Amino acid sequence: MTDPQAKDAARREARARRDAIADRDRPVASAAVRDRIAELAGGGHLPRGAAGGYWPLGSELDARPALLHLKLLGHPVGLPVSGPRGTALIFRAWDPQAPMAAGRYGIQEPAEGHAVLRPSVLLVPLLAFDRSGHRLGYGAGYYDRTLDGLRAGGAAIAVGVAFAVQEMPTVPVDGHDERLDWIVTERETLRIRK
Repeated sequence: MTDPQAKDAARREARARRDAIADRDRPVASAAVRDRIAELAGGGHLPRGAAGGYWPLGSELDARPALLHLKLLGHPVGLPVSGPRGTALIFRAWDPQAPMAAGRYGIQEPAEGHAVLRPSVLLVPLLAFDRSGHRLGYGAGYYDRTLDGLRAGGAAIAVGVAFAVQEMPTVPVDGHDERLDWIVTERETLRIRK
């Protein structure tokens, strides 16, 4: 098991890197990630089912342009609803025109009454990643439990989306940490071989 202090130190370093990205560079990076996700979808690398994403929190890369493009391609698109810490996320259908509600952590999420989706492709936020497909999250376990559940119920592709500066040589991991299938940044698309 990884030393929790090592993970905390890696989180602090990763957050500082991400926070240091200039505001003017963020929309350009989001557009580049959108285009790379479009290439994956167009190349048949992503399943045709529902796509799950996230509403950006703080300095996270904004994946909404990529989600909107997937929606244009015919994918039903959902955003997460957070339950108690350590549980899997539920994804509700996202309509960009519909009002949102503030969720558990103040993050915007689709209001009650929107259809629940089971994503076959999930755009995953992160603090850091490495080229082995490991990601460093915030430590609550939401995405690890979500990916574990989705993969146990059938095929699910996890695409980590991040700024290139979030790469680390090695991310500290534990046995329960789920690996990504792809990592997409504004600079490159990485296929993870398992």
